[in-house]
Amino acid sequence: MPKLIWREPIETTTIVNRPAGGAEAGLKTVPTPGETPQLKTEARRRVLTLGDIAGRESGGLVVLLVAVGALTLASDEFLTANNLANLARQVAIFGIIAVGQLLVILTAGIDLSVGSVLGLSGASTAQLLVAGMPILPSILLGVGIGTGLGIVNGLLVTRALLPPFIATLGMLGIARGMVLLSTDAQTIQGVPEAFQIIANGTILGIPNLLIIAVAVTAVMWFALTRTVFGRYIYAVGSNPESARLAGVPVRLVTISVYMISGTLAGLGGVLLASRLGAGIPTAGTGFELSAIAACVIGGASLFGAKGSAIGAFTGALIMGVLNNGGNLLAINAFYLQIAIGVLILVAVGFDQLNARRSAASG
Repeated sequence: MPKLIWREPIETTTIVNRPAGGAEAGLKTVPTPGETPQLKTEARRRVLTLGDIAGRESGGLVVLLVAVGALTLASDEFLTANNLANLARQVAIFGIIAVGQLLVILTAGIDLSVGSVLGLSGASTAQLLVAGMPILPSILLGVGIGTGLGIVNGLLVTRALLPPFIATLGMLGIARGMVLLSTDAQTIQGVPEAFQIIANGTILGIPNLLIIAVAVTAVMWFALTRTVFGRYIYAVGSNPESARLAGVPVRLVTISVYMISGTLAGLGGVLLASRLGAGIPTAGTGFELSAIAACVIGGASLFGAKGSAIGAFTGALIMGVLNNGGNLLAINAFYLQIAIGVLILVAVGFDQLNARRSAASG
């Protein structure tokens, strides 16, 4: 392979058709690559938009602000301390799962098993606590169950070459069947009060669940924006083959994002069991769709490589605010499902529109 030798760019001269003005007018100087050609007219200054400042999640932030403003005017109870604390506890677990789901979506994959993994981890943790195991080992084992199932999902996708939809759909049924068998479809009660304080307690008036959710979101934001691993995730989602040729360990990155998704689903199951004070075998049913919806509403693209942790948490917050507002205003829950469905369609529609505009302008 020939070696590439660097040389400094030099000023070149091209000869064009000679006009009537003389020989010198037929010479055109081409600037070096590092120079900026002087324009006769000044370029117009581009006006910064919310999208430039906040990124893809700007649309979700606008929807969130509108929803909060509307509910503030419509209900006097929305901004009360009790309601905001309940809202924070409701949103926190969805936000944690949504952030884990985002990592998988960024690689152009999907994880349909997070709801069942959440239920299995929560019920298993409750069983261990009732059996007399200390709180910390029980929590670690519960989260570890989610981690293990996430690794299995990643291996099914990378080694068995199953489509992510099929692999995680199968795990959805396996995990749900395991929790129903292990609990005999019965609620596990009698967990220690110290365990319940983890999700129901507060620090300086701020619910513990919200603090944990914000911490998870912050860590994932840092990992995606400030680490090589985060760049690898976006590279795999953009073009796996190009990423592989560039030296990115595609298989390891893919397994890792499914492992993290399973870990956060397990953490969500432990926190839900702590919040409810019991292990419920049917817990988490439908959470996978809510997590995907939160990511899409928050600006993630199901085609991969687009989205952020803050956007995913914002999407979860939007869904939580809508559900909370519906309860306060006694709105039929079916209408709320329609509203969330419309939000998903609008978000995906705008994403496709922006993609077509970028392709046309590029």
